[in-house]
Amino acid sequence: MSFVGSNEGKIRAEYVWIGNGIDGGDLRSKGRVLDRCETNPEKLPEWNYDGSSTNQATGDNSDIIIKPRAVFRDPFRGPKDILVMCDSYMHDGVTPIPTNSRAPAKRIFDQGLEHAPWFGIEQEYIMFRSDGKTPLGFPTGGGFPRPQGPYYCAVGHENINYVGRQVVEEHFELCLLAGVKIGGINAEVCPGQWEFQVGPVEGIFMGDHLWMARYILQRVGEKHGVVISFDPKPIQEWSGSGGHTNFSTKAMREDGGLKVIEDACIKFGRHVEEHIKAYGYGNERRLTGLHETQCLTKYSWGVADRGSSIRIPRQTQIDGRGYLEDRRPAANMDPYLVTSIIFKNSTL
Repeated sequence: MSFVGSNEGKIRAEYVWIGNGIDGGDLRSKGRVLDRCETNPEKLPEWNYDGSSTNQATGDNSDIIIKPRAVFRDPFRGPKDILVMCDSYMHDGVTPIPTNSRAPAKRIFDQGLEHAPWFGIEQEYIMFRSDGKTPLGFPTGGGFPRPQGPYYCAVGHENINYVGRQVVEEHFELCLLAGVKIGGINAEVCPGQWEFQVGPVEGIFMGDHLWMARYILQRVGEKHGVVISFDPKPIQEWSGSGGHTNFSTKAMREDGGLKVIEDACIKFGRHVEEHIKAYGYGNERRLTGLHETQCLTKYSWGVADRGSSIRIPRQTQIDGRGYLEDRRPAANMDPYLVTSIIFKNSTL
């Protein structure tokens, strides 16, 4: 038997891009076949999608151009297949669409590459059953489980939902296979609530890695019939979900860096409203002053204080150098926005 053509050497590339950017989970993707495996995003072809179907363009001018920005291994397919993180542009291929937060963030980071900003983000989320209403670990007929306390970093059937554990472990493994800089995982204070950490990653690439980690998590959720929620406060009576952002510059990591960190905390106090606007939709439901948060209308910083806006780790104080943690970002925050505003208002 003879074949007309051959697919030898061809690979599958899944192009991923951000939708509305509001809820932290609106990611879109579509796949294509390429003639060879390519890991340099600048050598990958641009593509397009129908922006009128994602509420990012009108039907009479619907083509949105997507440009490859970061390449990861595709852990769902073959060993040479890839995931491609993209950002989106108008039909001219030059003008970023309004929801493209990567382009302006990169302009900010490009102004201070010598500062070598590092980020680590603690991404909290809650898993719901397929109805999208009942968190894993909550009674199926309504009501609440035991009060929070035994669930954080817990083990045991009475504390941890097995399906949730499967999702978490599979996501952990697939991120490692993909090349996402995932750093760890842990169960959080609400049943069905978990956290993964990404970092340290430098500058603009923090956003690429976190968005791709979210994409992989949602793909795993599909498999197990679980809905992933990045909402800051999906259950009013329980702790919300944050996106705590750890940050340092080269000067902060060197001897004498504690003074640089303290200066940054003072600078942040001059831009409170700007930061809060960029830190996630619906975050006012989470930043109430309860459940280890500072009130939305207040700003504070301190050493080892988890009720403050900015926490300086105790070890950073002891060493005289290190990093700070901005505890205000919500779970649904856009990491491009958050990392660039932290860098700009502390350093530039």
